[in-house]
Amino acid sequence: MGNILDITGLCKRFGSKQVLNGVTLSVPESCVFGFVGRNGAGKTTTMKSIIGLLKPDDGEITICGERVTYGGARTSRFTGYLPDVPEFYGYMTAREYLSMCGKIAEMKPSEIKTRSDELLELVGLSGEKHRIKGYSRGMKQRLGIAQALINRPKLLICDEPTSALDPVGRREILDILKDAGKQTSVFFSTHILSDVERICDRVAFLEGGKVALCGDIEEIRRKRSDTAVEVLPENPADAALLIERFPAGELCDGCFVLKNASGIDAEELMRFILEKRISIIRFERREPDLENMFMEVVGE
Repeated sequence: MGNILDITGLCKRFGSKQVLNGVTLSVPESCVFGFVGRNGAGKTTTMKSIIGLLKPDDGEITICGERVTYGGARTSRFTGYLPDVPEFYGYMTAREYLSMCGKIAEMKPSEIKTRSDELLELVGLSGEKHRIKGYSRGMKQRLGIAQALINRPKLLICDEPTSALDPVGRREILDILKDAGKQTSVFFSTHILSDVERICDRVAFLEGGKVALCGDIEEIRRKRSDTAVEVLPENPADAALLIERFPAGELCDGCFVLKNASGIDAEELMRFILEKRISIIRFERREPDLENMFMEVVGE
């Protein structure tokens, strides 16, 4: 399986501010890829460079093996793009808008109709007859995804697709992106880490103009050393026994916490609890989550 997108040494400066300083990452085929960074980290700058709307100062971007050039249209046939705030012609219906997009993509009329039916069903707008000017923010985001997929792109690029949406709207957009990922690679930026954990296969953390951490989510979790075991004794006095036996642990609100715990550490802790007949309310092995990883990356 090859890569749909390759970015190597991408640099971009605006005046005296170095926004991107050697961004390097790859997006493989059939992948939902989360691009994570705090606000102003350079996520949008990276995405606009990918689609040729910004000219990098240095570095190279290739899509399906072809180099992206500023203002060039060759690689645009491989991509679909949803900006953070999509704009539409409010007097059109969703079907009319997709028809226009299909014509711009030089699709045949019969193909436009078939593809529009598929996409309106995918994004939950198949029964919507109203004009776009009356759409909610979530409905516009869903239509935006549909237009980005009209030409069956190899790579769907979405800039903050769930920002400013309520929890229901966010869930709907994430479900759509997950379904879209069965047909194309999806590359979306966000600062909402729970969204990435929900649907992504791979993730990259952007910090200081560079990719600070990148890889398969599960592999990254396994490599991190911050797995912890938490034990809540029924009798608070038993926490002292646990601290005495495992001095690396600590107490937090009556709960014994053993950080950086391996599987063997967890087994020894459970064995000790059984031997001493310590009654517990909860025994939990807490895997590292993306929020902890991100806070570690940004140094906070």
